[in-house]
Amino acid sequence: MRVSHYFEFEDRITGGIAESVAHQRTMLDRVDIEYTTEPTLDADVLHCNLMGPRSVWYAKRARDRGVPVVAHTHVTAEDFGDSFRFTNALAKPLKPYLSRAYGLADALVCPSEYNERVIADYTDAPTTVISNGVDREKLDGFESLEAEYRERYGLDPPTVFLVGHVIKRKGLETFVDLARELPDIDFAWFGPLDLSLKGRETTRLIEESPENCTFTGYIDDVRGAFAAGDVFLFPTHEENEGIALLEAMTAGKAVVVRDIETFDWLEDGTDCLKVSTAETDADGEIAAFADALRRLRDPDLREQLGANAAARSEAFSLDAIAERYRSLYERVA
Repeated sequence: MRVSHYFEFEDRITGGIAESVAHQRTMLDRVDIEYTTEPTLDADVLHCNLMGPRSVWYAKRARDRGVPVVAHTHVTAEDFGDSFRFTNALAKPLKPYLSRAYGLADALVCPSEYNERVIADYTDAPTTVISNGVDREKLDGFESLEAEYRERYGLDPPTVFLVGHVIKRKGLETFVDLARELPDIDFAWFGPLDLSLKGRETTRLIEESPENCTFTGYIDDVRGAFAAGDVFLFPTHEENEGIALLEAMTAGKAVVVRDIETFDWLEDGTDCLKVSTAETDADGEIAAFADALRRLRDPDLREQLGANAAARSEAFSLDAIAERYRSLYERVA
């Protein structure tokens, strides 16, 4: 079997989608599936990771020639807003475009059950849930970087942290407000800032953040983030899955998440602490998150939640997921 494993705009897109594509290719290597990263119809399956115009062009022609099309549903209108400049304006017309694009696929790969439920409102194309997974080997030896990264950014334990692009949708305002509410705790967000691509509100939140809130920008070794951080705070408003969350769990970090549908699979008080904000105002939201973070000043609780999270994350390892791609391709081919 030969797969055209295509990622449109591969040279320009970073973050979770790029990480997922890298994970997929690692998994294909592990199960000995031959693939090319070029879009071609000289393959048994065309797998498109981002349904841009070129991918749509190839998908239409693949259908005409009887080549089965698999498409990943990384992008939805729901999670597109509050990301970068102009994304809010584009979110509304994005849904009908994606409905047509995803409808070209013989099979859709959804990174989570939540994403699958969202996609059901886009198209009736068959769906399969396959997690983005977590590359456990990428985190090997992260503990050895603790002193270096704490010193580099002036962080004292227990440090509250987040990893990924700094965008409003991921709970930027909550993150900054919590740092202001808890001035005796260090907060650090590890990830690219790209201020030229951000809206005014995002830029303002970053520039006016309190002294105990550090935005590191891009770091060359992401293991340093998991070495320097103690409590992974993920107040995101919308997420298809969250690779950084899986990485934090794999690293044995205590996790605090917003109680949204995406994280239904996590058990509050066992795998993480969930903070419900659906029926509260902004002040109540901050108070609820602050209470959870105060609880995690207890090192025993951090250790217990982190150990449970690490055990739960084993099901998301690339080795545990890889065969699902073989099964999917064989089913559609």
